[in-house]
Amino acid sequence: MIDWKVAQRTAGTLLRPGPELSADQTHDVIETLRRAAVTAEAPVREYTGLVAPALPSSEAPVLVVDRPRWVEANLATFATIMEPVLDKVTAAHQHSGRMVGVGSVVGGVEIGTVMSYLAGKVLGQFDPFWTGAAGEGGRLLLVAPNIVDVEQRLEVDPDDFRLWVALHEQTHRVQFTAVPWMRGHLRSLMDEMVDATDLDPQALSRLVSDGLGEFVRIVRGESEASLADLFQNDQQKAVVEKVTGVMSLLEGHADVVMDGVGPDVIPTVKQIRRRFEQRRSGGSGLDRLLRRLLGMETKLRQYRDGAVFVRHVVDTTGRDGFDAVWAEAANLPTRAEILDPDAWIKRVHA
Repeated sequence: MIDWKVAQRTAGTLLRPGPELSADQTHDVIETLRRAAVTAEAPVREYTGLVAPALPSSEAPVLVVDRPRWVEANLATFATIMEPVLDKVTAAHQHSGRMVGVGSVVGGVEIGTVMSYLAGKVLGQFDPFWTGAAGEGGRLLLVAPNIVDVEQRLEVDPDDFRLWVALHEQTHRVQFTAVPWMRGHLRSLMDEMVDATDLDPQALSRLVSDGLGEFVRIVRGESEASLADLFQNDQQKAVVEKVTGVMSLLEGHADVVMDGVGPDVIPTVKQIRRRFEQRRSGGSGLDRLLRRLLGMETKLRQYRDGAVFVRHVVDTTGRDGFDAVWAEAANLPTRAEILDPDAWIKRVHA
């Protein structure tokens, strides 16, 4: 259904070049980011209180990558995640070999095109679904050319900005290594999404026809939905609600940690935060449309809403009260509770 090699070639063809750097400058950026990742871990663990007992040094490795390597890493993860649903689609619809071949090429081109756009936007990422040869889970990716591009555009101190980015991504690394059930919980939600996939032709037709009208409203700026929202049935939307609650918590918590740790280790953190928030809300009309279609606006809301949730719970119950979110999956906030923290406090601390 998807030719991943075509996706890789398509993304490679469409990728924009990063900032022009000499070999010495490139080496300096890579080494600075590696040091920043190491430097960020201790204050993140101290601030959050999240500590993984006897964490092996190979657990969740940190990698500094360029745009092509970021695409390659994410396509490999997508192939793993999407394998069950693609197998389900293939089993339900026995196309001819030629049609499967054509469809897989089209799918590869579509995904490659999207990845080429995202590859120029992402600064860092923790991939919880990657599994190494030794069985270790998760890896942290820092996208060097994008970090350099943004720090130049914002005209901020490079060392401070790189450490600031590392603080956010190290928080995700700590979340998943110190809360061992989190990775399995997200994987179970992915399995729920596969089970909820309705392959009945009539149901798919209704989703497409309804989605076209909503697509027009998105382009007009009358809807905040993304392309993914358009083609989800009710069961899938229920799963997405759960995932959004979890991701809002994780992203919001990482932003709170950045702001909490930042003043002690990053002299220019206030300037960085102010200019970065201006960047988040800016961009051309086309860029804002693409961000909305690809779900990036939803991601920005996760940062904002999640941070509000974390701060309210900590202010109301203290850090020990907030730390109940890490105790078990049942204590994770729903999407509705992210927007109403008192409802979470009442449910968990009643």
